[in-house]
Amino acid sequence: MRLAVLFLLAAVLSSPVAALEWGKPFGAAYDGPEGKPRPVTPPPAELSADERATIVVFERATKSVVFIANTAIQRDIWSLNVMEVPQGSGSGFVWNKQGHIVTNFHVIYGADAIKVTLADRSEHQARLVGADPDHDLAVLQIQVPESQLEPLAIGSSNDLRVGQKVLAIGNPFGLDHSLTTGVVSALGRTIKSMSNRTIEGVIQTDAAINPGNSGGPLLDSSGRLIGVNTQIVSPSGAYAGIGFAVPVDTVNRIVPELIKYGKLIRPGLGVSLVPDSMARRWGIKGLIIGKVARGGSADRAGLRGARETATGRIELGDIILAVDGKAVDTVDELMDIMEKHRVGDRVTVEVLRNNKRQTIEVVLQAVN
Repeated sequence: MRLAVLFLLAAVLSSPVAALEWGKPFGAAYDGPEGKPRPVTPPPAELSADERATIVVFERATKSVVFIANTAIQRDIWSLNVMEVPQGSGSGFVWNKQGHIVTNFHVIYGADAIKVTLADRSEHQARLVGADPDHDLAVLQIQVPESQLEPLAIGSSNDLRVGQKVLAIGNPFGLDHSLTTGVVSALGRTIKSMSNRTIEGVIQTDAAINPGNSGGPLLDSSGRLIGVNTQIVSPSGAYAGIGFAVPVDTVNRIVPELIKYGKLIRPGLGVSLVPDSMARRWGIKGLIIGKVARGGSADRAGLRGARETATGRIELGDIILAVDGKAVDTVDELMDIMEKHRVGDRVTVEVLRNNKRQTIEVVLQAVN
């Protein structure tokens, strides 16, 4: 037994591995398996159905997603030379074969020049066709052959469900097309736009959205557009688990108007309202009509604005309490109601006049 142990110890000590010093390279003479690439484990017979579907959606949608660079013209204070200075960047997507590109308003805000890079890496100067800061949307246009343009398929946001899979594609931090996946984590959220207006019906998602993703598409599992990525909630400015997208039903309503008119044609009453802060200071609940546009819808319906008396006092006119049965306490709330209507619609306006409630029917007019 003792002799067998001695033979085993001698064999171990004489082996190439045992002679090597721990924590150091084996050396060029070593020819053991550790000095060679490890064998490749065979892949599964095929990817999962979910993986295959995601790959198909990404490969198809990237043909529609663009990179947008925003530059400003500045003059050097020493040489007086004029130069283009980068202001920021973001994403967008092809809307139609006429070269219209949809993105966020904040992506192109303050731009003197806008450059769009398509999926084929070609760069094109873009013109701003129209913008709606209140919904953080803008439409650009580039001049390219139709064959280079692949519009996204349009979906619907009114039938989305929490837990539904979503995909976000964009150019985070200026990188090439990147894909993140997640789910719809909440619906019906409200966020503030750059103009401090409330955007209603916003989609909340946990799909990672980072700087540079703004203006890019949020897609459902079949690759249809369901939203435009616009904001994140993060103290640091980087992704922190909550992102927001303007719902596609809003986008599909606004973009055609921006293409036709360059702006959103809004329905309204044809009145000027006293600021909310002043109404609160006066202790008045409701919207104070400051002025009624002469010959406008409100004027024809008989609404009254504030007026100055012969003695120089300001006499209040009508105070709007509700529209179509919905109470309104702020201008923002009134605009939210107006968004559900079109020019020419009839609405019932409940006002307080001389301490008495009255209901007046008004035909909405175009206001901007």
